[in-house]
Amino acid sequence: MQEPGTPATPIEDAKRRAGEAAADMVEDGMRVGLGTGSTVHHTIVALGRRGADIVGVATSHRTADLAASLGLRIVTPDEAGHLDITIDGADEVDPAGNLTKGGGGAHTREKVVAEMADRFVVVVDESKLVPQLGPFGTPLEVLDFAPAVVAERVRGLGARQVDVRPERSDSGNILLVARFDAIPDPADLAGRLAALPGLVDHGIFLAPTVERVVIAGVDGVRTMLVTPRTTGGPNA
Repeated sequence: MQEPGTPATPIEDAKRRAGEAAADMVEDGMRVGLGTGSTVHHTIVALGRRGADIVGVATSHRTADLAASLGLRIVTPDEAGHLDITIDGADEVDPAGNLTKGGGGAHTREKVVAEMADRFVVVVDESKLVPQLGPFGTPLEVLDFAPAVVAERVRGLGARQVDVRPERSDSGNILLVARFDAIPDPADLAGRLAALPGLVDHGIFLAPTVERVVIAGVDGVRTMLVTPRTTGGPNA
């Protein structure tokens, strides 16, 4: 985010427009999942600015702190139970609507909150659109018990490199990033990663869980419809 008083860069302005467009989907009385990241930051600010009468569930401590500072009511997932809509960002979006998420290390909590909602709406600027997932790296959250073993198993699935990130997740677990290069079949890799013991969750979010992607670029905001959802859906 830019410093206060400095002109917004084109990419920051695009993020703001995407975030504000998603905020327009939220009505008073809704239960709303609030994601983590630089684009959904603008959604939360817009909701706070208008004094939205919502109940929010935050995907990270920093999102909870931001929302509370703006006067939004935040509860735990168990208190909410069910959400009308979750709005979150993404680090990569492929043409089918599959996502890479977890650049902020919150992907496990983000999956929980996305699954709780009838509608999962993703907000990005057009720089996040990719032909195939992979260039960003695939975030992983793993247990302390055997992270090197998990990393070796991930390399066995085709990762050319697995790095340990310096920070931990909000749940206190180790964060890794796996470099798979291009991922031609995200569903297959998601299933293989999910089956690894010791891996809490991965940053591949599959298209069937996403209702739409709101994309902002220099020419304005557009929407990519992905999958109609009537209930919370599974993330492999």
